[in-house]
Order: sequence, then C-alpha cells, then structure tokens
Amino acid sequence: MRVLIADDHAIFRKGLKQLLQEEYPFAEIDEAGDAEELVNKSIKEKWDVIITDLSMPGRSGLDALQHIKQALPDVPVLILSMYPEDQYAIRILKAGAAGYLNKDAAQHDLIKAVQKVMAGKRYISAAVADKIADSLGRDNGKALHELLSDREFDVMKLLSAGKSVSDIASMMSLSVTTISTYRARILTKMGMTSNADLTKYALENKLI
Repeated sequence: MRVLIADDHAIFRKGLKQLLQEEYPFAEIDEAGDAEELVNKSIKEKWDVIITDLSMPGRSGLDALQHIKQALPDVPVLILSMYPEDQYAIRILKAGAAGYLNKDAAQHDLIKAVQKVMAGKRYISAAVADKIADSLGRDNGKALHELLSDREFDVMKLLSAGKSVSDIASMMSLSVTTISTYRARILTKMGMTSNADLTKYALENKLI
C-alpha cells in the first residue's frame, strides 16, 4: 500500500503518518509540503490513496485536485481540511475528491475514511449527507458563492481574506488582467460592489 500525504504543517503530516502506520504497518508513506510538490509527486509515482489538505502554499487545493484527477482518475483523493464541511464538501466532491474529512475528526475517522475510499466508495460525514439530501429537489435558493466556478470561488476567498489582485495573480500564476476579470465576474454574480462586501459575506458564511 502506497500513500501520499500532503500538508504544509510537518507536525500534522507526522500525526497522520502515525495513525496510518498503526493500521497499515507495512505501508509506504511519502509526504509533500505544498500543492506543487503534491501535484508533481502524484503524477510521477504510483499511489493507492492520496490524502491532502485543501489550503497549502502555491496553487489552490481545488486546482491541485482537478489536476491530479485529470492525470490519475482512478486514484482516490481524500481531502482533509479545517474549512467547514457544510460549505466546502459538496464542491470538493463535485471536483473529483473521493471524500472530505474535517481535520478535527481525523484522529477518530481517518482510517474509516481511507478504507472507504480505497474500496471505491465516497466518504462523507452524516452532516454532509444531510446537506446533500436537503439540496435534492430544490430548484433555487442556492447560496451566492455556489453560483461561482471553482476558480472564481478560489479568487473570491482570497479577495475576502484581504489579498490584492496582484497578490492573487502571483499566487495563482495568472496575469493581473485575468484576476481582475475574475473579480468583476464574482461581484456581478454575487450582486456586490466591493471587496468589503465579499469579506462581510465570507465571514457571515464561515468561508474564511
């Protein structure tokens, strides 16, 4: 069994590794400290499961996930994150993740989640399952941020956190013009006029 763990905190990676080795003592476990290293190692070597944080230095977690799934559609990717699962899990699952686990629950549920995604199933908590069930049959009433594409969603979070257009362009390896276009689309879709509006919305909806 070969496992790749990606997180920008070495202590957290060590904790995950210990949990996995208690259940799988002969597993080969490698680590990545940022999104770029995650993508490179994912593609260059063979893995049975990839476990990664959603927010790391470099490219966004959603962008990294989509890149991995394009190259390795059959490798299950389990996302661990501190972000509220009720706001992020459905988007992550739609992007191709095999499961979503809040970091607070990792100590108790990691092995169960790994076993489930390696069996070809999806892992979600009861709360996320309820949210998916609630969304079935709803024709409208989507939250504003659910109208955004994955890339727009990433840009919206960064703008909400106070990052400038030029900062975001540098972080995402895109031009300032491209990020400005994304910002304009985001404001239009969400019916807002300023970054301050985005920040207020993100805080109220626990997106940052």
